[in-house]
Amino acid sequence: MPIRAVVWDIDDTLFDYARADATGMHAHLAAEGLLERYGSARLALARWKELTELHWARFSAGGVTFEQQRRDRVRDFLDAPGLADPDVDAWFARYVGHYESAWALFPDTVPALDALADGYRHAVLSNSALAVQDRKLRVLGVRERFEAVLCAADLGVSKPAAEAFLAACTHLGLAPEEIAYVGDQPEIDARGARDAGLLGVWLDRAGTAGDGPPGVHRIRDLSELPALLRADTRFGAPSTFG
Repeated sequence: MPIRAVVWDIDDTLFDYARADATGMHAHLAAEGLLERYGSARLALARWKELTELHWARFSAGGVTFEQQRRDRVRDFLDAPGLADPDVDAWFARYVGHYESAWALFPDTVPALDALADGYRHAVLSNSALAVQDRKLRVLGVRERFEAVLCAADLGVSKPAAEAFLAACTHLGLAPEEIAYVGDQPEIDARGARDAGLLGVWLDRAGTAGDGPPGVHRIRDLSELPALLRADTRFGAPSTFG
């Protein structure tokens, strides 16, 4: 059965989240006078990333709300467990201002969307919240490219659970085997999509060593995606990378 739709991850797939996060947090810590507190900007950013991954895992597991994981992340980072919610939210809002000033799509994003505009439907499935990701796509000028934006905080289930991917299938009215899912995480994105019956595509921009999960397809750049989809490759076929 041919691929009829592409469902996309956003952060570090279409949008250069890692660069924006690092740039924004560096500017924020400098403005707050906190860079020296962590020894160096590099160590401060490493700690922020560590806490982001820790608290996103809690949210993904269903243990806390989207807002609570964000507040807990800030309190841990500031080592201020008793900081009131309004103060936490204000601190994070100041960070967001710096972060958003660094927002940018990857250079291959728009060309890939243009190349796939005819012949494929497009949607987004993100482990975030709709209010966050819908606004991000609008600011970046690509929201109209996607007929649906589905997010874990609103669905009540997150990747890699099959229910998250199947929610996208249901919304599009297509069978899983008619949909390719493209994301930067080999397990959460590509393997999760594969296990749900979709064509899992791992966007490995860094050129990671090793083969990755079996039964998924690895690409280094979104320019490789049109040929992969046209080839009608299915599960078990070799990676297109390397």
